[in-house]
Amino acid sequence: MKNGIVKFFNESKGFGFIKDNESDKEFFVHVSGLVHEVRENDHVTFDLQEGRKGLNAVNVKRQA
Repeated sequence: MKNGIVKFFNESKGFGFIKDNESDKEFFVHVSGLVHEVRENDHVTFDLQEGRKGLNAVNVKRQA
């Protein structure tokens, strides 16, 4: 599990980006990879999974 912050999320298009706290890399996230609804600047935990265009964030959970 990784920790990060939602940098951008477009609810109408169903995707966004999460910035990893450790590496500062940004990962694509699709609405299908969300466990909880997220908004920009939410602190989240997530896993990475290989997607068509590289690594995607999946199992994205908002931290309390």
